[in-house]
Amino acid sequence: MTRTHGSWTGGTLTARSFLKPHHVARAMFHPAWIPDSVDPSVEQLKRVRVIAGAVASLGVYTFVEGGFAFTELLENALTASAVLLFLTPLTVGVMLFVWRRTGTVRRLREPLLNSLKLLLLFIGSVVATVVLLQMANSMGGMAILPIGFAALWMVGFVGAGAFRISGNFFGTAVVHRCLPPLLATVTTWLMALPDLLTGDLHGLSLTMGIVFILGAPVTVTAIALLEMGRLKRRYGIRLGTHPAAQPPIPGPPPPVPPTAPHGPPQGNPYAPHVPPQGNPYAPPHAPAPGYSYPPPPVPPQGNPYAPHTPPQGHPYAPPGPYGQGNPYHPGPGTS
Repeated sequence: MTRTHGSWTGGTLTARSFLKPHHVARAMFHPAWIPDSVDPSVEQLKRVRVIAGAVASLGVYTFVEGGFAFTELLENALTASAVLLFLTPLTVGVMLFVWRRTGTVRRLREPLLNSLKLLLLFIGSVVATVVLLQMANSMGGMAILPIGFAALWMVGFVGAGAFRISGNFFGTAVVHRCLPPLLATVTTWLMALPDLLTGDLHGLSLTMGIVFILGAPVTVTAIALLEMGRLKRRYGIRLGTHPAAQPPIPGPPPPVPPTAPHGPPQGNPYAPHVPPQGNPYAPPHAPAPGYSYPPPPVPPQGNPYAPHTPPQGHPYAPPGPYGQGNPYHPGPGTS
């Protein structure tokens, strides 16, 4: 079960959005509080189920019969709305009675109220569309222009909304993930069985009537069972278990950071090689604390190519006690 927060549309509607009724339908009939699908394969099964449900709701037999009755479509839309208004709360009420064995129902009040609001919004839109279409057919002159434009806008709005509703079934996935396929199965069977039981095949033969009346419910049921089976096997979600007792659904995997494409080394490949700078004979590491390397020897200063000058004086003369010079040299004033 997922708690609902935030606005109904999630801030996606603008004034320009009302020029495109399918954008408004997406925001209104698939509100922000409806959880995303837990698995891409389940989402694909849901789309197939929606297509099969659309086939059942439009009535394939009208095309096979050789034409499409617009009046019959309006009658089917009103009938489907009445069935949904009665069947959806009844089915959810039965499941609430089943879930009481494994949990309380009080904590489901908020998502159930949101789903009921979405149901009433869709049924009200269908009724308003039918009323506008009937008014446009009965009116004439210039008054038909605004009514006709509003009716066409509502047709697109309800059509896109029906596609969204067929997938999320009034946001009941926020209550339990298995409720949308269950409601789709029950609704399609209830829409098809009256025609089969009363024998009203709408001009089709018995074989074609059975195929086209039961084909859509059987297909929707098979896809719904496959969808619920996949939820049970992969995520442990069971229809008969209270939503609060279901195992937690794993979140989406974290995005993988983009990797740089492999390429040749940067720089000029024809540039001359530059040797590493610094003293190549320097020690590879710093000395230990409290110890410093001795400074390198300093070569003698001066011109290394100058001629050698021997030292002055007698190299073998002993050092005299009278200072420097030759002690045997006669001093001044001697003869």
